[in-house]
Amino acid sequence: MSTITVAGPRIAASRPTLRLTRRGRIVVFVAACLMVMAAALVLGTSSVATNSAGGTPTQTEMIRVDHGQTLWAIAAEIADDGEVREMVQTIKQLNALDSSALQAGQTLHIPVQ
Repeated sequence: MSTITVAGPRIAASRPTLRLTRRGRIVVFVAACLMVMAAALVLGTSSVATNSAGGTPTQTEMIRVDHGQTLWAIAAEIADDGEVREMVQTIKQLNALDSSALQAGQTLHIPVQ
């Protein structure tokens, strides 16, 4: 006599899936934002800038514009006598400025003399 067995449906072993709670999703999002901001801070604070003509790099320092300070006054502080107009143009090129208007708190790259 022979026996026939019928196999029932196979149940696959399921892997447990990772499920984040709302708080967990917020923590992951905030951590990712902090990492992006840290990378932007590191990459955005270079002390060497180049002009748009593609010439040699110019050693620069960053300054913060005070209330009432003008681009001409900043250029006059660092330029040699009679070269203020050229220094204004250099600062505008280094910072990709369209005009000479500045705002308090703005950071500028200025050439190191």
